[in-house]
Amino acid sequence: MLETSARLLRLLSLLQTHRDWSGAELAERLGVTTRTVRRDVDRLRELGYPVHATPGAPGYRLGAGSDLPPLLLDDDEAVAVAVGLRTAAGGTVAGIEETSVRALAKLERVLPARLRQRVHALQSMTVPLTGAAAPVDAAVLTAIAAACRDHEGLRFDYRSHDGRDSLRSAEPHRLVNSGRRWYLVGWDVDRRGWRTYRVDRLRLRTPNGPRFVPRDPPDDDLAAYMSRAISSAPYRYRARVVMHAPAEVVTGHMPPTMGTVEPLDERTCLLLCGANTLDEIVVWIALMDIGFEVRDPPELVERVGVLADRLRAASR
Repeated sequence: MLETSARLLRLLSLLQTHRDWSGAELAERLGVTTRTVRRDVDRLRELGYPVHATPGAPGYRLGAGSDLPPLLLDDDEAVAVAVGLRTAAGGTVAGIEETSVRALAKLERVLPARLRQRVHALQSMTVPLTGAAAPVDAAVLTAIAAACRDHEGLRFDYRSHDGRDSLRSAEPHRLVNSGRRWYLVGWDVDRRGWRTYRVDRLRLRTPNGPRFVPRDPPDDDLAAYMSRAISSAPYRYRARVVMHAPAEVVTGHMPPTMGTVEPLDERTCLLLCGANTLDEIVVWIALMDIGFEVRDPPELVERVGVLADRLRAASR
């Protein structure tokens, strides 16, 4: 049988899994009686942990309290949190770098030596590829997320990719992170259609707009919708190319921000992508080293022929 202090920590760890536990289940896990479980729950409450009794069959759940209680993390969870904080310290969200560093310092002080070695090994062997993406203010992300949750309209100044400024009114739906940038998916009230907005290009106005009734999303697969919006919609040329390889093979050659892939059969798929020059598309697809046929646009078909002739001449 566990000692009282060890048993309380084990009980707290079980309650932090965010599920309802019956007294009998907890007693079986801890190797004690249900009466002992009740006493231990009372001790946790005295320590400030909000353990709630669930209705129906006697049971328990850990609720959110006014103070943040200590968290119990297993080895993999502790490593994941440490790596996440390290990433946040130099990531694309402005304003949380210093906070992330402070939190990481606190966590590393209490990590066992074996876990510190795992975290340090991962960090020392990883080289961050810094991009030119502008960081986004954490307060802006929080305000947008709250508006999405509360179904409140947003008003903001927006700078398009060609540098034009405009006032937008939108019904926000979701925030999407592509790894380098943050995007807002929302219904543009004035343009009466779904739009994607780069968060680093918008400046929120206050107060928020009126509450709205949520609309059906533009696509059941929001990730695929965003991939199309980012990878082809903003560009001058949009290409449809049949790739002579299974969809999973082509997908493995590119991030979702570069294009979208639709299976045609077991051996071919359709690649949708875009660029501001035809040569960009030709070179990028050719470097995949996969056979392909251009469907659209016609000028891309012509450009492939021109470059092919040039390369054949160079090979001679």
